[in-house]
Amino acid sequence: MHRIDLHLASSSARRRDILEALGLAFSWAGVDLDETPLDGESALELAQRLAAAKAGAARASMPETTPILAADTVVVAGDEVLGKPRDRDDALAMLRLLSDGVHEVITAIAVESDGRLLEDASRTEVRFRAISGGEASAYWDSGEPHGKAGAYAIQGLGGVFVESIAGSYSGVVGLPVFETAALLRRIGIQTLASAVKRETG
Repeated sequence: MHRIDLHLASSSARRRDILEALGLAFSWAGVDLDETPLDGESALELAQRLAAAKAGAARASMPETTPILAADTVVVAGDEVLGKPRDRDDALAMLRLLSDGVHEVITAIAVESDGRLLEDASRTEVRFRAISGGEASAYWDSGEPHGKAGAYAIQGLGGVFVESIAGSYSGVVGLPVFETAALLRRIGIQTLASAVKRETG
């Protein structure tokens, strides 16, 4: 029987890549939720609520003994919370808003294990250079902004817009390594030992 450390409640290839780099064995599946913010809900509260809801939704289809890891990422520019773009026009509007300014990326994580819900979050400031209309259109045409909070992926072509960051790079990618590893240690999953074992075994 194959070893399974946990279940990832996400279809994100970025999050899977991070867990694989940590040497973890895991199953995964996406969770479909309404991600509309509630009235008066802050960006952090939104991300935390959605991460916890994803963990809860995944629990219904998983064995009770399998820990669940879920995450949610939101981008905040000024007073506006940016989720995933609905379409081309929405994505281009987001990129115009982010152009030549600083925004915040919040990624909340939730681990559900043995009836306990453990939570944490990373907050990172990202500075973009100015983005021309032509660049924004070409970026949308690349396909990368689809399904990405804030309509960009820092680890891909979107990285050309990033002048600097202050905080967690992996949090901007979609799964903050430091916070995730800390929560997993609390339920007995040692990410460093798993990675070393994979490399040597």
